Amino acid sequence: MIDQLWLIPLGFAAGVLGSMIGLGGGIIVVPVLTFFGFSPTLAASNSLFAAFSNAVASTISYSRQKRIEFSLGLKLGLLTIPGTVLGAYISSDVTPEIFKILFGFVLITSAVYIFLRKKIESKEKNLSKLMMIFAVGASFFAGIISAFFGIGGGIIFVPLMVVGMGMAMKKAAPTSQLILLFASLSGVIVHTILGHPDFLQAGLLMVGSFAGGLVGARLSVDIKERFLQILVSIVIVAAAIKMFFDSLSEKLYLVNN
Repeated sequence: MIDQLWLIPLGFAAGVLGSMIGLGGGIIVVPVLTFFGFSPTLAASNSLFAAFSNAVASTISYSRQKRIEFSLGLKLGLLTIPGTVLGAYISSDVTPEIFKILFGFVLITSAVYIFLRKKIESKEKNLSKLMMIFAVGASFFAGIISAFFGIGGGIIFVPLMVVGMGMAMKKAAPTSQLILLFASLSGVIVHTILGHPDFLQAGLLMVGSFAGGLVGARLSVDIKERFLQILVSIVIVAAAIKMFFDSLSEKLYLVNN
């Protein structure tokens, strides 16, 4: 157990960032676990435990700050559940090199969002029927990538709420955490039934992520984000490049042998 205690600070760092930007900490946890040789399924399932813990802590803190749109969050959260079931099942069939390529694209998308998030805020809009239909489809898709990659799905929901629904960023990120609570919990349950996670590793990540969620929610009130956005974007892009490189190296190795 001692040699795995590093998972606690990893969970904490991911929890702080995940809570503040509304994406969940999986965009940090999964690349790190993958770099250390964890299989895609193990990395995703362990990460979902951390995402759930982070979502619980963040939701508690943000609800006290009255920054969560509970009605919308509950609806979108419940709509993710069918997608998470599918995502957990198909995650066991993906090869490490394909997983790294796909996750690399997810990381690039996340970095672009983080860097531009202050520029995508829009004025309040009325929710049309077409937008709600789109939200249903987006929720299902977000559930799939949540359980498949172990990231929660916030990369779908925050832009959806801000750009499509006109919600202020100060409420979109907190509401995303409520949605991720449902998405991550359902993913955790299915991954557990399938026997994917390592419970000791997942538990250590949960401890750190819960504490990080509380800290991140508090810091989000008055922190100056620009430096953090640039730093996190650089780290995520570097992780994406490393994943692309590793995937290419594995393919070349297989071809030459």
